[in-house]
Amino acid sequence: MTDMRAREESFALPGFNLAAFVAATLAEDLGGALGAGGRDVTSESVIPVDAMFTGVMDSRDAVTVAGLPIAEAFFRALDPDVEIERLVEEGARVPARTDLMRLRGRARAMLTAERSALNTVQHLTGIATLTRAYVDRIAGTGATLLDTRKTIPGLRVLEKYATRMGGAKNHRMGLWDAAMIKDNHIAVAGSIGQAVGAARAAQIGTIIVEVDRIDQIEPAIAAGATHLLLDNMPPEILRGAVTLVGKRVPTEASGGVRLETIRAIAETGVDYISVGRLTQSAPAADIGLDFAQI
Repeated sequence: MTDMRAREESFALPGFNLAAFVAATLAEDLGGALGAGGRDVTSESVIPVDAMFTGVMDSRDAVTVAGLPIAEAFFRALDPDVEIERLVEEGARVPARTDLMRLRGRARAMLTAERSALNTVQHLTGIATLTRAYVDRIAGTGATLLDTRKTIPGLRVLEKYATRMGGAKNHRMGLWDAAMIKDNHIAVAGSIGQAVGAARAAQIGTIIVEVDRIDQIEPAIAAGATHLLLDNMPPEILRGAVTLVGKRVPTEASGGVRLETIRAIAETGVDYISVGRLTQSAPAADIGLDFAQI
């Protein structure tokens, strides 16, 4: 029990407050945020106050697991004495019908926390599972999969955590940690050179420049770009762009990448491939939680 509590309490992500997330999510479900009393009226009216449950969380499909420590936090928030046995590690690839977690505690608390815990694990595991499929598809090419900023507002830190569990690396966490110069920035600045020059003058360390034509590559590199995003280029054009860059700066392919096209893109020699659908379009994993009264 002590080891399991220590593992849950050690879960920490920069910029993410686990206790606040759990409290806000439960308040949303219980109506506290609406001034509705903060009650689970079904469990309070149907389940005896001293009833105890055991429960098993399991996956109905083959998945890559993410979010179990957060699920634990939901149950502990309502029953500090709940006994939890986590059966798999974060990032583990498991076959269908795998038990993920066992619980034993107060029935009312378990039922009240159930949906918040499951929603979180289903969503994050869905992202990790889709991410792993993309990572597997480009294995051996040397390309690295990146996520994007296409995340649900308020969930970016968690969703980008899930892509890491699936084997991807994080792109920018936000607008603050790198400059990404796109066509609208260039249009206002006047040229690629002027836009990059302004970013360099501001002493920004990482300057990513989005290019959608081959003739934009040399001006971007000459101006001081540290990373090129090759936008919506088909594989034959990407291959030529990568050859032209010649490893002077890292190259990233982006735009409309799908599972069935990513291998051909990776084989062009790009260093990175960014995929928005990892967080934007991942389906929830089929994970359930079955209870039995003690």
